Amino acid sequence: MSIPTVATPSGYTLPAVGFGTYRLRGESGARAVGDALDAGYRLLDSAASYQNEGAVGAAVRRSDVPREEIVVTSKLPGKYQAFDDAIQTVEESVLRTGLDAVDLYLIHWPNPSVGRYVEAWRALIEARERGLVRQIGVCNFLSEHLDRLAQETGELPAVNQIELHPYFPQTEALAFHREHGILTESWSPIGRGNDLLDHPVITEIAKEHGVSAAQTVLAWHVACGAIPLPKAAGHDRQRENLAIFEVGLTDDEIARITALGRPDGRTAGQDPATYEEL
Repeated sequence: MSIPTVATPSGYTLPAVGFGTYRLRGESGARAVGDALDAGYRLLDSAASYQNEGAVGAAVRRSDVPREEIVVTSKLPGKYQAFDDAIQTVEESVLRTGLDAVDLYLIHWPNPSVGRYVEAWRALIEARERGLVRQIGVCNFLSEHLDRLAQETGELPAVNQIELHPYFPQTEALAFHREHGILTESWSPIGRGNDLLDHPVITEIAKEHGVSAAQTVLAWHVACGAIPLPKAAGHDRQRENLAIFEVGLTDDEIARITALGRPDGRTAGQDPATYEEL
């Protein structure tokens, strides 16, 4: 299955949908990731804190998909934001995957009260210069965090992965990212333990297009310019989540879905201004 791509103004390119691997561990996790590669996914989202870099790396090494076609992502935990700790954590990620390098490495949370995310960013720049990683980015950074990176290091991330779904559409963040040439990835793109897929607006639009509620929401992400990262262990659901690029939502349908946004729309209240990942 062919997946469209999106690119930054500088030319960094990612598939328009990725595969989330949270809680996919061990041999069963490696098989699920391998199935995802067989289905057509080429962007894999992992993290040191998911404890599954080994499973993801094993799936990539066993796959018949050429290595250069796969983008393996991992993330730096908050407790390792000191420069030397960050470098060693990246080294460990590469060793755990068993790959020559991690393709995309992100700072998982800014942890602003700790105040070391700029130091961590400098470490990721160093890791890229050493060839440990190919591209670098962040997760859950607010505009003020991104501005500080630019001011103190002269470099903005290629990617910011944020919580984004119809209950929390992040229109201002999307606009900021577009203005500054940053790709937006969406975590929990179809909600997590909420009633999003049963909402009448979603189910009505899904019925009009003859697709599932999940496909409708994922198509909305693509229409908004975000890269959704759905997780699915089953092969059928993996393929269903890829079949979103011809749904063809209208401008009115996109607006109706975006209007589902709520001031308290975060699934677990994880506001990057105050939330700490340690």
